[in-house]
Formats: sequence, structure tokens, C-alpha cells
Amino acid sequence: MSLNLNDKKAVVAEVAAKVATAQTIVVAEYRGIQVGHLTQLRAKARDQGVYLRVLKNTLARRAVEGSAFADLASEMTGPLIYSISEDAVAAAKVISDFAKTNDKLVVKAGNYAGKSLDKAAVVALANIPSREVLLAQLLGMMQVPVAGFTRGLAALAAKKEAESGTVAAPAAEAAPAAEAEA
Repeated sequence: MSLNLNDKKAVVAEVAAKVATAQTIVVAEYRGIQVGHLTQLRAKARDQGVYLRVLKNTLARRAVEGSAFADLASEMTGPLIYSISEDAVAAAKVISDFAKTNDKLVVKAGNYAGKSLDKAAVVALANIPSREVLLAQLLGMMQVPVAGFTRGLAALAAKKEAESGTVAAPAAEAAPAAEAEA
């Protein structure tokens, strides 16, 4: 189905708006993938907040023109699916995870914050933990010193209590013995 000029302008404007807020774009060749599998990929992308679209390469080139992702235009050949995300890792993770289970989806290239990525770099980016996981790890690391300090104070308090309890007990035993002698 061919698009008229107004439809093409609308598609370019929509994609350009997504590109303007994006941190990462990943392109992958989808030749030979069944429609059902593409539907699963789209659902997974939607769940992760990733804009996923099959575009004419000329329209995609116009959408990235003048942006930080302009270098990606040289990789836009063949039947491509475009994965665009505001999250630095999400676009790469969705495409890379799906490519592991479906060999017909081939990661071609990507771009993160204006830096071109080859296939290996896209896979490496996909292996970075998500923002939520990184924040949880940071919080855990921040809790370690506090927890250690708390345990140290509790151990010190227990030691002081034990020392004062052992010192008081012999003195208490000595007092009745002194009274018995008198």
C-alpha cells in the first residue's frame, strides 16, 4: 500500500517526534519472520515502553536527519524494523532478547546518544541491567555501611551490657558474703 505525500509527512513527523526524545535506536532486519512472531515482538516492545515500527527507509532517514542519530542513516538498507526508546537500554534489550529466540531477526546496527553501535555493541548494551535493577543495586550498596554500623553498635551495646552484668554479679555475691562474716 502506497502512502500519499500527506501520509508520508505525517509518518516522518511522528517518527521525528519519537527520535527527538529518544536515547537509543536499534535497527534489525526482519526478513522471513512470521506475522505472529512480529506481533509478539510488538507486544513485548509495548510493555517495555519501546516504539517499534517497520518503516520505509527513506522516511526513516528523513526522520533522523539533523538529529544525533543521523549517522544511522548509512545503515538503513533492506527490510528493517526500528526500535526507538527513551530508556537507554530498552530498545536494545527488546530486539536482542527476541533475536535470541528467533534467528530470522538479525540485529544490524544501533545508535546510543549519538554514538554508532555495531551488532556486538547493541548486544552489550542489551546486557546492561535495567534502570530499576541498577537503582536497587545502588540502594543495597548504600545500606551495607549503615547496616554494618548498626550491627557494630548492637555488638558494642551487648558487650557493655555483658561486662556490666559480669562485674555487678561478683560484687553482688561479695556483699552477702561480707554481711555473713559480720
